[in-house]
This record gives sequence, C-alpha cells and structure tokens, in this order.
Amino acid sequence: MPLTVPRDGPYGEGSVQLFIAADFEQHYFTLHEDERHRDQLRRICAFDLITNNADRKSGHCLLGEDGTIYAIDNGLCFHVEPKLRTVIWEFAGEPLPPAIVGDLQRLAAGRLPPAVRELIAPEECAVLLKRTRALVKAGRFPAETIGDGYPWPPV
Repeated sequence: MPLTVPRDGPYGEGSVQLFIAADFEQHYFTLHEDERHRDQLRRICAFDLITNNADRKSGHCLLGEDGTIYAIDNGLCFHVEPKLRTVIWEFAGEPLPPAIVGDLQRLAAGRLPPAVRELIAPEECAVLLKRTRALVKAGRFPAETIGDGYPWPPV
C-alpha cells in the first residue's frame, strides 16, 4: 500500500495517500494475466480478506514504475459485518502461499500493532484477528459465496 498519513482538515479527520507514478493502462484484470504479478496479487487478496475490503476494484491495483503492485483506495475496510466485495476471486480454492501463511500467523499470534489499534475500533480489531485466524485455519483462499462479492463498477 502506498504511504498513507492521517490529516485533520476543514471537514474533520481524513488521510492523504502518496501518489504512485504508474502505468494507468494496467489494472487487476491485465496484471493477473502475467504470472510474474500473481504473488503480489495473492498478497493483496489476503489483505482484502482479513480487512473485509468492501470495494476492491480492478483499477485499485496500480503497477508502479518500480514493478510493485500498489493496492490503493482502502477506505472501506475493517467493518465488523461481512461486506467483502473484491474483483480478486481468481485464487479461490488455491492453497495460501507459505510466505502469506507465515505473515498471517505472526499477525494472528500477537496483538495488532499500536498504529492499527489507534485507528480502528476495538470491535474491528477483534474481528480482524478473528478473520486472520480463520484464513490461516482454512489454509486456502475462499470461494465467493455471498452472491454479491463483486464491487460495481469492477474497474
């Protein structure tokens, strides 16, 4: 994710995210076609699953000039009710890669970092850890089962 910092503005609290110089012809659907990008996209998928991202559109995956895929526009995350809507379903049923499992296990085993605990409500912290533990236990990317798991518009 690009650097994002909190800011207090004329309409209250908000945030500013670093602009990423990117190839704006590329997006999730074009990036997924290239095997070289799949590991980064799997990591974004895992992030969306544990944060309950309610709005991952294809255009929210930017290919930076450095070859990194940046996930942007993460404003609809962390809700305690299931609201997952993402375009990233191609990995459904696949085993989680060991590196992602390791990261998720470390997150699930401890307390959330102070920066996270300061920004989201205690109930959201608890559900984030619960979703993380459930994903580790499942050991694979889940299938879309709620019927409206895609945001609109998808790009």
